[in-house]
Amino acid sequence: MAKRVLTGITTSGIPHLGNYVGAIRPAIAASREAGVDAFYFMADYHALIKAGDPRRVAESRQALTATWLAAGLDHEKVTFYRQSDVPEIPELSWILTCVTAKGLLNRAHAYKASVDQNTAIGEDPDAGITAGLYMYPVLMAADILAFDAQLVPVGRDQIQHIEMARDIAQRFNHRYNGDFFVQPEALIEETSAILPGLDGRKMSKSYDNTIPLFEGGSRKLKDSISRIVTDSRGPGEAKDPDSSSLTTIYRSFASDAQYAAFRHELEQGLGWGEAKTQLFARIEAEIGPMRDAYQDLLANPARMEEILQEGARKARALAVPKLAQLREAIGLGKVDAAAAKPVAKPKGDKSARLASFRDDMGQFRFRLFAADGRELMLSIPFADPKQAGQAQAALRDPSAAVELVNGGDHVQLKLAGEELARSALVKDVEALSGIEFGIRQALQQLQAG
Repeated sequence: MAKRVLTGITTSGIPHLGNYVGAIRPAIAASREAGVDAFYFMADYHALIKAGDPRRVAESRQALTATWLAAGLDHEKVTFYRQSDVPEIPELSWILTCVTAKGLLNRAHAYKASVDQNTAIGEDPDAGITAGLYMYPVLMAADILAFDAQLVPVGRDQIQHIEMARDIAQRFNHRYNGDFFVQPEALIEETSAILPGLDGRKMSKSYDNTIPLFEGGSRKLKDSISRIVTDSRGPGEAKDPDSSSLTTIYRSFASDAQYAAFRHELEQGLGWGEAKTQLFARIEAEIGPMRDAYQDLLANPARMEEILQEGARKARALAVPKLAQLREAIGLGKVDAAAAKPVAKPKGDKSARLASFRDDMGQFRFRLFAADGRELMLSIPFADPKQAGQAQAALRDPSAAVELVNGGDHVQLKLAGEELARSALVKDVEALSGIEFGIRQALQQLQAG
């Protein structure tokens, strides 16, 4: 059985080379492994905690979507969506908030660090701290638990968030006496590369030492590489390959043999200028074709939107029934019209009905209509009109073994395990849920007589 793995990407900036090597490339490679059901989402609600500039958030959403797709993410194989396109996530976040201990949130590293920083400078402990920052772990738990993700790839500094998600899930399961949530586990990324920046420190926009991934084209990439700090040894002088971040970056884009040859050249006196030229060629060979795809995607935002909306539909096909189950558990569920005791309708009121007809192939079929006249389902064809009549009689029988199956884009009605009818194709998850509810209501009315 496939393991469901979920990764969120915060939309608060434009990806750089360090993001690609440390997160994007390994995540895409992992998504291609057998036995992996991969979920990748743009964490745009999370971005609002730090990014107050709406233009920056909007640009980041576009750039990140284009980056992941250009880098080779197969959107047909994985579930790729925006967090804000799945309304069940913030709804679940509120439900989880109501079972989460405040003491648990008080211990969150990000919140504690902000409090400690305020205290150190004599400020009020909560100065400048938003409820969003404080509640971040609950929203992250909702991201994970809405889809029963089993594995969440994180660095060691993020393990606490997975432990908190487990704690929140356990509290909910205990309070409502059921196994509603899978207990997620952290997938520790011990081997994820931390790429050094121009000055040797970790590549980060906070240090202003990044190398762009796609922005600015090949010229910007070459200019950035030329600014990597090296020592003063000139051409012909033996170099220490470990004295510059240049060598570490080269290793991230080369085979073992290529890396060994590059180190040997440096030790034999290769000039730093030529070494940077070789590094540029090595990186450009990998990301140059991706850059072209990235620019094509940015020029076609409608295509990206189509991909994200399809991903949201796939995600919601899981989240909608999950939330329906949870609403039921906490007392907010809708009345199941099909399961409710049939109530006789007043004389003269309109009701659901079945309508028989003969199709173009000469076979006998029937349609199920709601009380308001909407067509809900179309039956399978029958060669014998008596069989069609018997099927309709069974739908009016409260004791018949009638089952409704949500097929993701249609609702199927089964009688004694065999398909009897199905709805029209519907891509919108909420609309499909409405159709299913309408069918249940229509069956209840038929059985009330």
